[in-house]
Formats: sequence, structure tokens, C-alpha cells
Amino acid sequence: MKTGKKIPMRQCTGCREMRNKKEMLRVLRTPEDTIVLDTTGKKNGRGAYLCFSPECLEKARKNRGLERSLKMAIPGEVWQTLKEEMEKLEKG
Repeated sequence: MKTGKKIPMRQCTGCREMRNKKEMLRVLRTPEDTIVLDTTGKKNGRGAYLCFSPECLEKARKNRGLERSLKMAIPGEVWQTLKEEMEKLEKG
């Protein structure tokens, strides 16, 4: 009997839904304590996942889910940068 390949699932820090890891955006805290978007999903550091929607980013900001997952406070300019980068990804 053959079993199917396991699909890695992750929880969105905004809407708290479980989804396929490849359908989500990884927000990463690097070892230097900077916060970046990880489009490859393979960079080194502590990661948290978000759906590809600005609504989930806003929910994560309001419920502090991203800050809890990354275990650090996120400054306002970083939120703005994340929002701009997400909008770029949505368009192209």
C-alpha cells in the first residue's frame, strides 16, 4: 500500500487558518534581528506565515500574532514595508 506525499501545513498569523506552506508568505526574523519577506521559504531565521492578502497582514498587526511568532516587537516602518512588498507581490 502506497501512501501519498505529506503536504507541509502552516498556520496564518492573521486569520489563523491552516494552509499549504507553498500557498503562504513567510515573514522572517533574521539572526541580525531584521524582518524581511522570505519568498524562497528557505532562508535562515525564525519564520511566521501569512496568507497572500493585505487583510491577513492587518489582522496579524491588530492581534499581534506576527510579533508573538517572531518573538520581538515590530516597528511601524517595518509594517509599512511589509505592506508595500505584499502589494508588489499581489500585482506581479
